[in-house]
Amino acid sequence: MIGRVHESMRDALRPALSRVTIPVIAALALCVAPLCMAAPPAERSGKEVVEAVCATCHATGAHGAPKIGDKEAWAKLTSQGLGGLTKNVLTGIRQMPPHGGNFLLTDTEIQRAITYMVNESGGHWTEPISTTAPPPQRTGEEIVKAQCSKCHKDGVGGAPKIGDLDAWIPRLKPGLDVVVRSAINGHGGMPARGGMANLTDAELRSAIVYMFSQGHTAKKTP
Repeated sequence: MIGRVHESMRDALRPALSRVTIPVIAALALCVAPLCMAAPPAERSGKEVVEAVCATCHATGAHGAPKIGDKEAWAKLTSQGLGGLTKNVLTGIRQMPPHGGNFLLTDTEIQRAITYMVNESGGHWTEPISTTAPPPQRTGEEIVKAQCSKCHKDGVGGAPKIGDLDAWIPRLKPGLDVVVRSAINGHGGMPARGGMANLTDAELRSAIVYMFSQGHTAKKTP
């Protein structure tokens, strides 16, 4: 008897519960969705991490920390390599707590901070790339000014000059893809990827198009 009463009450309340439950679920979904879709915060550069965290001790050498700029002190440490130094920071060493006292730092940010301090102290390490987001693609103009112009500006070693259509058109006759593959592999006196190993295929393509297009730009300029 009691069971039938409960069933009757449940059936009577079901429409009302549905009217309440559905809006509640929808509201929760709207609240949670931005959290799920939000992009992770951008990882900071080595300089930013050092200025915010590491400089507390490393700027002055407090508590025995190797001072930034002390080439002798850092030369001894660099023999451990980035992996060894990163492990020391993650686990803590001597008076330095794990993660340098900031557990919000990612492993990449720690590696960047170490690299920055090494380079400020006479080293020549390359800052690690982000593990959470690809670096922004550089424009053809940026790449040409940074690297390609070293040879292509004046035609060093027979390199086609920037904007010289007479030199570029015969090279592009087989197709742009052929020229890009040639730049990727290197040829003649030009090393693979123009000597800039971190160039992507797309960036190489943009640089080639930029150097060729400057000839059209020059023709249009009175």
